Amino acid sequence: MTNCVLCKDDLKPEEGLFIWRGDDCRVILVNDPDLPGFCRVIWNQHIAEMTDLTHGEREHLMTLVFAVEEAVRHVMQPDKVNLAALGNMVSHIHWHVIPRFKDDVFFPGSSWSKRTQETSADTLAARRKEAQELPAAIRAVISNLA
Repeated sequence: MTNCVLCKDDLKPEEGLFIWRGDDCRVILVNDPDLPGFCRVIWNQHIAEMTDLTHGEREHLMTLVFAVEEAVRHVMQPDKVNLAALGNMVSHIHWHVIPRFKDDVFFPGSSWSKRTQETSADTLAARRKEAQELPAAIRAVISNLA
């Protein structure tokens, strides 16, 4: 699909950082100034629904989602990790893996909620620095799956 933002293979730096790519999926670190460590696991083919995948493909995708969650938990040490697969805006299978903190700007709502508070600049800077460790951590967890 030519107009799908998730079908493209290239990322502009302001969009995020490519972390890993396999035959079926890829992982990116989203450049979100409010939520450092926000990752996305994207199915490579333009498919809208999880039930359009085979059982084996679903298992493979979720194994990758959980691998990313594991790395995010280890590196970022969030209060909670949100996993979401909405597809309302972009109907291409993708999972959001979002580290959440009680002081993040959307807490306790979802990352698509209205802001409820401000996170200090120092805290965000520290989290952005931690998030720089995610690519290596995610690759390591994925490499241990084989």
